[in-house]
Amino acid sequence: MGQDQTKQQIEKGLHLYQSNQTEKALRVWMRVLEKSADPAGRFRVLGCLITAHAEMGRYKDMLKFAVVQIDTARELEDPDYLTESYLNLARSNEKLCEFQKTISYCKTCLNMQGTTVSLQLNGQVSLSMGNAFLGLSIFQKALECFEKALRYAHNNDDKMLECRVCCSLGNFYAQIKDYEKALFFPCKAAELVNDYGKGWSLKYRAMSQYHMAVAYRKLGRLADAMDCCEESMKIALQHGDRPLQALCLLCFADIHRNRKDVQALESIEKAQELAEGLGNKLGLLKLHCLCERIYRTKGQQRELRDHVVKFHECVEEMELYCGMCGESIGEKNNQLQALPCSHFFHLKCLQANGTRGCPNCRRLSVKPGYV
Repeated sequence: MGQDQTKQQIEKGLHLYQSNQTEKALRVWMRVLEKSADPAGRFRVLGCLITAHAEMGRYKDMLKFAVVQIDTARELEDPDYLTESYLNLARSNEKLCEFQKTISYCKTCLNMQGTTVSLQLNGQVSLSMGNAFLGLSIFQKALECFEKALRYAHNNDDKMLECRVCCSLGNFYAQIKDYEKALFFPCKAAELVNDYGKGWSLKYRAMSQYHMAVAYRKLGRLADAMDCCEESMKIALQHGDRPLQALCLLCFADIHRNRKDVQALESIEKAQELAEGLGNKLGLLKLHCLCERIYRTKGQQRELRDHVVKFHECVEEMELYCGMCGESIGEKNNQLQALPCSHFFHLKCLQANGTRGCPNCRRLSVKPGYV
């Protein structure tokens, strides 16, 4: 398949994808990937496949195509292609909760300054890095990255990036329990979707509605929360986005729990099936935390103990605990510190320890390294 035919087939796939014929679009793009002899065309079709799998929540496939794209970019020997492929690799790892890898790949992107594409992508790199820091509960650095991404969006009049940053800021303020701001930012994202998002993916509307639902729930506005969550779930079902479906089910469960409704546990069971099927450890962690609150309220001690144990098993499996004091990381807003070996601890524990080496692997660090 030559250059012109490759281009035509990619455009055909895009037309199918924009018409919500996703599986047909994927088949067209996979044929291009198998038969095209044009490296630049292969790079572009890999970008299409990465975006499509990201929007469907197929994050392992997203990562697989991102790795192939890196190899294609190296074959092309073009720094612009390489920068874009490293960003896709960072975003893939972010979705899979591999936050340390995300930060590392984002830093690689930022070090490739001077190319046209790298300057255009800085806002997206800052957003992905902010999401990774938030996943590690390093709130100050997360906020700095989000603010930087928002400046890039405003300076370049990039409404799509602004919408994504607003959703992330909604998540940020929900985690630090500033629920008014947690509602303000996804409402702003929803306004951007309504005003500018005619040609955008429905994923943007779904995410803004989901983050609004979370904030409304925290503010006790349960009817509004239910409306937004139902809208988000409808889009997630339409696109086969299983991770978003799991998030919506958890939100439904929390709404029903506050209503003292038995449907809470039904929603949790469905969410658990999805999270386990996807290998979504962070989703399972949130789920067991929610179950713990429900069973504690009901006074059901056996079920409570079961979910407390499972919560701590998830914490250990994800290594979300301080290797020195043994306390869980992320339950409280404690300042964290990561060493060059990628093990991380409470900053106060490292300062009290007074050693220049990692307490876990004993690898020496030149100095305590900030992520």
